[in-house]
Amino acid sequence: MLISSYNPQEMGDVLVVITGPDGDDQTVTSKGMVTQFTNAKDGSLLGYNFFDASELLPELKDERGQVFLSDDQVAKLNAALGEAGFTEKLIADHTPKFVVGYVEKIEDHPKSDHLKITQTRVEDGKTVQVVCGSPNVKEHIKVVAARPGAMMPDGKIIWPGKLMGVESEGMLCGFRELQLKNAPDKKGLWIIPDDWQETGEAVDFDRANTYFSAEN
Repeated sequence: MLISSYNPQEMGDVLVVITGPDGDDQTVTSKGMVTQFTNAKDGSLLGYNFFDASELLPELKDERGQVFLSDDQVAKLNAALGEAGFTEKLIADHTPKFVVGYVEKIEDHPKSDHLKITQTRVEDGKTVQVVCGSPNVKEHIKVVAARPGAMMPDGKIIWPGKLMGVESEGMLCGFRELQLKNAPDKKGLWIIPDDWQETGEAVDFDRANTYFSAEN
């Protein structure tokens, strides 16, 4: 998993690369223009900060927010890691993180009166369990499924976890979480029209923004 973001107004010329969930107990190691973060308990890699990042990747000057790195860009970052003296390498991740999901089945959460446990198909042959609290969730609808590794517009990263003791692999998204331009400002999931896109495809947000702009 590889999650990258670049926000020069908030962070300066720093590319943040995340490979694992943040934790309270971290080991921080800085070498040259790179800082590495690892889990202090098991040594697993959590990510890197690359300083003066636009000198390494000049195209970052046009980026704001989440950055989807190409194989060539990851290779340049790995070269910089090697020059700084770090041995652990990054692996490019091209898996779509926001996909059209299809809610196949719903059951009540055993410990909550408003949460539902969904079985949501996110690609051919792959159905995952996602706990959802949206009031309009129901069976046999298409929705935006944020898979583990997705970065929401507010910067929140989606990781596998538990909601009130029940495993949940991702998030089913509503208008407010997605911050779509001109979309309705209301609670609930964005239920995607059946003929909009196929289940498992990366969500076409450009089309969605154009659609909601026309509606308004």
